[in-house]
Formats: sequence, structure tokens, C-alpha cells
Amino acid sequence: MCGISGIYAFTEEGRKAIGRLPQTTDALQQRGPDSQGHFTHGNVGLGHRRLSIIDVSDVACQPMVDEAERYTIVFNGEIFNFQELRSQLVAQGYTFFSQSDTEVLLKLYIQQGPEFLKKLNGFFAFAIYDKEEETLFVARDRMGVKPLLMFQDEDKLVFASEMKSILEFGIPRKLDYVSLYEYLQLNYIPAPASIFKGVKKLMPGHYLRVGKKGKTEIKRWYKIPYDEKKAKNNPLSYEAQQKKLVDLMDGAVQRRMIADVPLGAFLSGGIDSSVIVALASRHTQQLNTFSIGYKDEPFFDETKYAKLVADKYKTNHTVFSLTNNDLYEHLFRALDYIDEPFADSSALAVNILSHHTRQKVTVALSGDGADELFAGYNKHMAEYKVRQGGFVAETVAALLPVWEMMPKSRNSSLGNRIRQFQRFAEGMNLSAKDRYWRWASFATEDDAKSMLSGKVKRVLSKDVYKKRRQKILSHLSQKGDINEVLLTDMNLVLPNDMLTKVDLMSMANSLEVRTPFLDYKVVNFAFSLPQSSKIDGSMKKKIVQDAFRGMLPPELYKRPKHGFEVPLLKWFQNELKPMIMDDLLSDAFIESQGIFNVKEIQRLKAQLFSSNPGDIHARIWALVVFQHWWKKWMM
Repeated sequence: MCGISGIYAFTEEGRKAIGRLPQTTDALQQRGPDSQGHFTHGNVGLGHRRLSIIDVSDVACQPMVDEAERYTIVFNGEIFNFQELRSQLVAQGYTFFSQSDTEVLLKLYIQQGPEFLKKLNGFFAFAIYDKEEETLFVARDRMGVKPLLMFQDEDKLVFASEMKSILEFGIPRKLDYVSLYEYLQLNYIPAPASIFKGVKKLMPGHYLRVGKKGKTEIKRWYKIPYDEKKAKNNPLSYEAQQKKLVDLMDGAVQRRMIADVPLGAFLSGGIDSSVIVALASRHTQQLNTFSIGYKDEPFFDETKYAKLVADKYKTNHTVFSLTNNDLYEHLFRALDYIDEPFADSSALAVNILSHHTRQKVTVALSGDGADELFAGYNKHMAEYKVRQGGFVAETVAALLPVWEMMPKSRNSSLGNRIRQFQRFAEGMNLSAKDRYWRWASFATEDDAKSMLSGKVKRVLSKDVYKKRRQKILSHLSQKGDINEVLLTDMNLVLPNDMLTKVDLMSMANSLEVRTPFLDYKVVNFAFSLPQSSKIDGSMKKKIVQDAFRGMLPPELYKRPKHGFEVPLLKWFQNELKPMIMDDLLSDAFIESQGIFNVKEIQRLKAQLFSSNPGDIHARIWALVVFQHWWKKWMM
């Protein structure tokens, strides 16, 4: 795992920015603390920060140049089938000077061009420069595990793994107000947009080619192969589907255990991480596993379930038991690393887990991706119920006025259930697209707009917003089944929320996280399955639960599902209250910015500190993150 940056200058003015290359790699120090390197040739510069995982010797350092000194590569990621691909090249007469996957990547590109991408099993963002053709080739992995940002004007094209790095090229920091509007709803910014005008994210499964005089082309090289009719008529029996899933996941886990440094696994006590641990234990003598627990928040503590799995597989298990003070101490460390507004509060827990895990290992396996592939969220069950219809769904919807009056909270089972009932009722009468957007959001479109100042609302482009939203929701219809919802999750929630969170917080701690559920063979298989294999009236993530039932403690099947949660509401009402009232959300600061509606922010603060704050803390958190980001990057 590493960090990369680069520039292709088109004019003399653009060439001046090549001198900023060292600053761009300095900004990526956490992604690659082991070494750094730079390459410049004419109008091109490439930068690299290295976190040594495979072939930790100096010969595998980057930028890496081929023997003929024509091609140069900078690479962030891991290729898990590189040994197999290397053997194929050796059989064809190729020789290698290192044991790295980077060299295999470079030689495959030289031999086959962009077509070689389809042979790769791994996650990556990389750039290859061809001196002879004077072309730059940049590619991103299928699912978007590894990030890649880019900016182009008439003078240059620049790219980097993180926003803090690309900003070092001196690009303008102009807010994209449509992105801000989306952020206030979703708590993240959907690709390809970013918080800054002109800065784009290369989409998952796409590559970019840059030639002389700024000629660029972007092409899609991977698309999840979903065919609704074929999925509904999958010829495999349910039992055969389960067996194939186990085989595919076992292969995915085994491939991701290749490393020349210590390796472990996150273990939350949920089904997904427990599956990873069960399979990984087949391929090592004693697996290192890591959990976090909450001393002060028993509702969120799941360490007893993690211990059941650790005991069953005799792992070398470490529990980091945290108090609210421990969480609070890590808060600003996490906020400081966020270089684009991102308000998934579970990022704080991932940051702490990554911080402690990195003290013992350099690589960790994770269960991320299973919920998006196999329908593991409550919203998936809600969508299933809506599409199935019936008395229960209609009754819950009819009681919307009741749910609206009742107290709601994520911090208790009853309060959380009432919150979910209200969201379900709100979505019942919406179209599939509007319902999906509502259930993916923490604030409605109207609520988000009410937070913006009159000045911002006047320049907010409704047409741009509608086009972005329509493109994101293009897979949804009234007639399809849950798979079209999952496909939308794979394109929206997974890369922009879940994977962004994991990459940001793990890389802040120089930890590489690998996600076996997102092996492309598993993904392709998941979207060949019918709805009935994933969800029914009583069970989410059905095939995962059934396929691995014999490997996991039965207690895991009786427990409620929790994500990584942190006690935001308590913080806001106690430790963070001065910061909210007197600093980040103070009337004076809000007025000086000119971005937000002072009266609406006052109303939100009043609700936060009332006897019935409801779910308002999620919206307050989005504002706090943005304001902290603004102070760090815009002042």
C-alpha cells in the first residue's frame, strides 16, 4: 500500500508545477512511511510513497523503470495473483529483477496494453509513463478500493491518491456547491465530483490516457456483469450456490494472505468479519485478530461475540477496550486527516481500531463489502418489504404521524427501531429512485437546502444536481428486485462511503486493509444470484448466513446487527458543546463564511440540546466535520 502523485504539463506555465512534486509526496507520508521517490522527464513527473508489503527490499522501490528505460510506473495497491501472472511471463521468456507485483504490472502493460487490466485480481491505482509515445496511462481498480483524484486545465493534468497531495500542485480551491449540497444529505460526496470545482475522482473500473497537448480519454474497463433475467434463472440449486460461495471466498481470503510483513484480521463479532477469520484460520497456524469494545457504551459493545469466534479458531486475539475519553482523544486526530468533507462517524472507530492494530501488524483483513453484495442492511429489508407489499408494510406506513411524535435515538434498541419505522413510512409512497435517495440520506433535499445561505442557494445549479442524481440512480426501477438496489449501493455507497472510510482511516495509520468479499470473482458471482438467495421476509444476507452457518458460533445468529458507532450525541451535549456553540457553529463564524443559513443552524443547535434531539446529531456532525475542514484547508 502506498501513495502516488503525478503531473503531465502541456505548457511552460504547467511545467512550473513539476517542481512541486516533492511537496505532493510529503503530503502522502502516512500512506508510505518506508521510502519515497520521484521521476521527472520533460513534461512529466511521477511521485511515490512506499509502505513495504511485498518484496520489502530496496530493489522494489518506486518509481520503477523497465530495463529499456522506456516505461516508468508508480503503483498504489496489491495484485494478489501476481505470482501466477509472473509465472506466465517467465514461461514466455521474460526475466525479473525484483520479487514485486509492481514489476509484474509494468511488464504486463508493456506486453498487452490496457487489456491486461482484466487479468488483475487486486486493488490498485497506478500510473505508467511511456517516454517514446509520450503518453501517461492511469488506472483504478474495479471496485474503487484505492482512490485517485485528478485535475486538468489548459496547462497541465495532475493526479494524486489524496486531496491534500493534489492541492500541493497549487490548483484553485473553489467550492463546488452542488457537491456541498450532496454532502449535507449523504454525509459524503459521490464520485466523480469532489468538494472542489475541477477536481475529479477517476471512477472505479476506469482508466485515463493522456497524450501530447493535453489530449485525454477516459474509458471504462470493468462493469459488474448483472443481467436480471439470468440472475432470476440461475441454474444452480441453492445448496450449490452456497458451496460455490464458500469456495470463492476461501480462494479470495487465501490470495489476500500473501505478505512479507505481519498480517491479521479485524473481528467485530458480526457475521462478515467472522467469516473472514474462519476462512483465514485455514491458511495460517495462528491468526492475529483485533476488536474494539466500549467500556462506557454497552449498547455498542460486541466484544463478547468476537471472543466466541476467536476462541473457536484459537486466534491470537487482542481487544482494545475503550472509554469515551479514549474515543474523544482520537477525535481530532481523525478530523485532521480528513482532507475532503466526510461525515461517516464510524470512521472514528475505524481510525482507533487501525491505530491499535498497526502496533502489531502491517496488513489486516476486513469483512467490508458483504452487506452491499448480499443485502445486509435494514434498508434492504425495508425495500424488500415495500416491493412485496402487504398488511404489515401498509400498517407501519399508516402510522407515520405516530412515529414522528415519538422520541428516536440510535443509542437504544427501542429508539432506533422507532427511527427505522419512521424512515420506512416516509419511503413507502415514494418512487424507487426517491426512496433509495431518501434512505441513503441523513437529511432530505429540503432540509439540506434550508441549511444553505441565500447566496449559495442562488448559485446552486439545480440542473447539475439533477443530472448527477439521475446518473447515480439509473439502475433503479419500480419493477426490478433487490439486486438493482445492491448494484446502486456498489456504485454509490461502497466506493464513496465504506471504502473511502477504510482507506482514509487505515492509511492515516499506515495500515493496509484487504477486503476478500470484494474479490471480483465473488462480486461477479454475487450478481449472478437471484433475490431469493439473498433476502426473504425474515432474513437478510441469507446465503452468507446459510453457507457459513457450520463454521460460526450459533450465538452470532441471534444477535442484533450494529455498525461501528460512536457516542456523538453525548459528546455534543457535553465535551464538544463549547466547540459547537462558541467556535465551529457559532453565529459569528457562520455569518463570516456566508455559506450557511444562520437561523437554520441556530434551530438545529436548539434541537440538539433539547429534551428530544432525535437523529439531529448526524446532521450536526456533518456540519462540524465541514467547519473543521474549512478551517484547516480554506483559511
